[in-house]
Amino acid sequence: MKPLAISLAALLVLTAQICAETLRINGSTTVNLPVAESAEILRAEQKMDIQVDTQGGSSGGISMLGDGLVQIGMSSKPVSAEDRAKYPSVQFNEVHVGEDAVALIVSKDVWDGGVRSLTKQQLKEIYEGRITNWKELGGKPQRIAFFNKEPGRGTWEVFVHWVYGSPAAAPKVSFPEVGGNEETRNKVASTRGALSQLSSSWADGKKVFALALKGDDGVPVAPITENIATRKYPLSRPLFLLTKGEPQGAVKVFVDFLLSERGQDLVKKHGYLRLKDLVK
Repeated sequence: MKPLAISLAALLVLTAQICAETLRINGSTTVNLPVAESAEILRAEQKMDIQVDTQGGSSGGISMLGDGLVQIGMSSKPVSAEDRAKYPSVQFNEVHVGEDAVALIVSKDVWDGGVRSLTKQQLKEIYEGRITNWKELGGKPQRIAFFNKEPGRGTWEVFVHWVYGSPAAAPKVSFPEVGGNEETRNKVASTRGALSQLSSSWADGKKVFALALKGDDGVPVAPITENIATRKYPLSRPLFLLTKGEPQGAVKVFVDFLLSERGQDLVKKHGYLRLKDLVK
């Protein structure tokens, strides 16, 4: 009985410590959706004190974890070699929690005007200001209103990595910038001729529409579930929780929940692919 009593006492102490500790989470607005709902559940069921923010997107999550300001970062891009070099004493641990894709979205007038897909070269010429009108792409005469994601956000980095090979190779541009997913969707929906990069799950098919991307074979590939699961769609991307080393304490409780069946169902609920949905 004595060992059991000691184990029970230790468990009670650990639970009390977890409940007393404020778990701070920051980063990607994409990853935020299932994370925020997971936090609500754990606050209610385990009385955990959890604060979730999306300041600075993925790059903000990485830097705040590196600086010790949060215990979990949310990221829709892998931690880069540059990030690791900036924080050499931090062991960044990437916990894969789901899969998403970056879509190129357009406003309804562009979609109705007949533009349904683009090539990498066409996107490059738009980004560099060499194509400025939808008429050049088979649409109706209309100025292209391109809204660029803030550099450093996971969505932007996935896009420029595909177009240019690396974020460092992307030219500096002067397009209006947008931040989180909601801001991006609202800006594109309310602007004629608009185009931007956005998490595919936020393309509602009513006000903003996700374009297919054409590969070298000229076949358009849309950012739909089966193409993301097989990574046939070229801008598929993993979603991560980032921790310092292996999760411990409250961090482990949160990570384990999001990897559990209940947590993974939240990933699916918000339009992303669960780990078990991916084709190995």
